[in-house]
Amino acid sequence: MESPTMVDIGLFVIVLAVLIGPFMVKKIEHNLEAFLFVMGVLAVTISSSWHMELIEEALMEPIIKGIVPAVLVAGTLFYYGRSHVQKGIDALLKAVPLKVLVLVIVVILGLASSIITAIIASLLLVELVNAMPLDRSTRINIVIIACFSIGLGAVLTPVGEPLSTIAITKLQGEPYQAGFFFLFNKLAVYIITGCVAMGLLSMFFTGKACATKDASCAPVQDTMKDVVMRGVKVYVFVMALLLLGAGMKVIIDKYLLTVPSEILYWVNMISAILDNATLTAAEISPSMKIEQIKAVLMGLLISGGMLIPGNIPNIISANKLSITSKEWAKLGVPLGLILMGLYYVWLFYLPFHFEFNL
Repeated sequence: MESPTMVDIGLFVIVLAVLIGPFMVKKIEHNLEAFLFVMGVLAVTISSSWHMELIEEALMEPIIKGIVPAVLVAGTLFYYGRSHVQKGIDALLKAVPLKVLVLVIVVILGLASSIITAIIASLLLVELVNAMPLDRSTRINIVIIACFSIGLGAVLTPVGEPLSTIAITKLQGEPYQAGFFFLFNKLAVYIITGCVAMGLLSMFFTGKACATKDASCAPVQDTMKDVVMRGVKVYVFVMALLLLGAGMKVIIDKYLLTVPSEILYWVNMISAILDNATLTAAEISPSMKIEQIKAVLMGLLISGGMLIPGNIPNIISANKLSITSKEWAKLGVPLGLILMGLYYVWLFYLPFHFEFNL
């Protein structure tokens, strides 16, 4: 392996800053979007990756992919329809226990995200959870667990998220001839199991409904200004992750592409701070065996739930409910590590690898 260059060292420092900064400096934690944007600009500058196509992609991608428009449109609809959402949740809770309702929401949104997209699923998630009689810490825990479910479920079709679209595109030729249901056929047994497991786990984090007079149970009340600012913050967030991914491509190509799949599975925990679509584009190849492809994708999908920058659902949810990096990591990191360990054993050591044939 080549010796690290000054460019490599500079990029590794940026990775460390992105990992540690939000937990060590309060100003970074409270201005995470701006911090990531600055780190992205530095990464692209250090790696000499600036070109007009990248600038255009960074400026337009959050809009073209529908992320920012979805946040603004859905935020506006929920703003004016908040009372109807609240009435709907109240009516459901008269017929269904709170824990069961949480279970159903986490599982259904996780699996449906492959059809309605991870963006819409996460927007629905925060509005539904926000309308429930839960204290702040319970809301945060449920949202984090649900974001793991959505992050997993969205991979089942190319519609769900950019990662799945890129994976299908990379594998559509020989030998896999990947079509619309390719990832569903290969990964559904792992994904459905994970979504159901997240639903069951969410029940254990759901206590009794809290009293409406309890201030900690009060739902987050948005203004239209909040809706617009959330769209702006998500725009900057997505742009920052695109720049970070482009800047880091130098070290991804140099250090990751020759790593065995068993190790790459764990190395892909950098997906917690980098755009997993960028990593997918760099790592997935039709020359890989299907076992390697599964390992790469599952490592990216699971670790994406560990920290706020890891997934669009995390970013949207954290912005809506004002979840800090420390609050997210408190559950996200240990849960992610446990899932990584369990899936590692399943992928590499257990014989059960059932595949569908749609």
